[in-house]
Amino acid sequence: MPDQFSRTELLLGKENMKRLKNARVAIFGIGGVGGYTVEALARSGIGALDLIDDDKVCLTDINRQIIATTKTIGKYKVDAAKERVLEINPEVQINTYQTFYLPETADQFDFTNYDYVVDAIDTVTGKLELAEQAVKCGVPIISSMGAGNKLDPTAFQVADISETSVCPLAKVMRRELKKRGIYHLKVVFSTEKPLSPLKDEEAGCAENCVCPPGSVRKCGQRRQIPGSTAFVPSVVGLIIAGEIVKDLTIRKETL
Repeated sequence: MPDQFSRTELLLGKENMKRLKNARVAIFGIGGVGGYTVEALARSGIGALDLIDDDKVCLTDINRQIIATTKTIGKYKVDAAKERVLEINPEVQINTYQTFYLPETADQFDFTNYDYVVDAIDTVTGKLELAEQAVKCGVPIISSMGAGNKLDPTAFQVADISETSVCPLAKVMRRELKKRGIYHLKVVFSTEKPLSPLKDEEAGCAENCVCPPGSVRKCGQRRQIPGSTAFVPSVVGLIIAGEIVKDLTIRKETL
């Protein structure tokens, strides 16, 4: 009998669909990039998802985050994502963590439980810790480099961190990873030079923050509020999901 994954099965076959159903993927950061990764993995039949983010949905997230609507404003992102995923596949196992991933919170997570790890967070310290933990436990990881202040979704590439260029975040990550003895990391990066956000006192949320009450990191606490669009972080998230499905299955030539 057909099910919600029948069209995928036509390309991957039953055995690969079983592999995806038996896989557990951790997504760190459920924002513009991570939210679309979660969506695509759920629609691909991944059987277990760990969702990690301590933030709440904000009005200004609606332009780019798939979990953000007028109805989800003020909800924790992991809760909004869980609700959405269960409407896609009621059988998926979901673990949620209202946690901001840093070295101080790393001990909450046992990476040996995961078949794949997604780094969709913003802080360099957290990204480095994720890479270190994944390498130590021998778990595949894919990391999103800078997606903010970009307008060209066609400029994103999948590469090893050693092969990246242009992206300022990738440059910092290359340098810091080498200090830690890590020379390889699968990443999605852009060859587009970042744009400088326009200064608009009315549109800018650094001084006019509309984050819901209880949000941990208000806009005014950030060094810079990046600009973003509906069509850049979504592309990065979908690329990441495609790489995971490819790596977890054996019919790689079709993806």
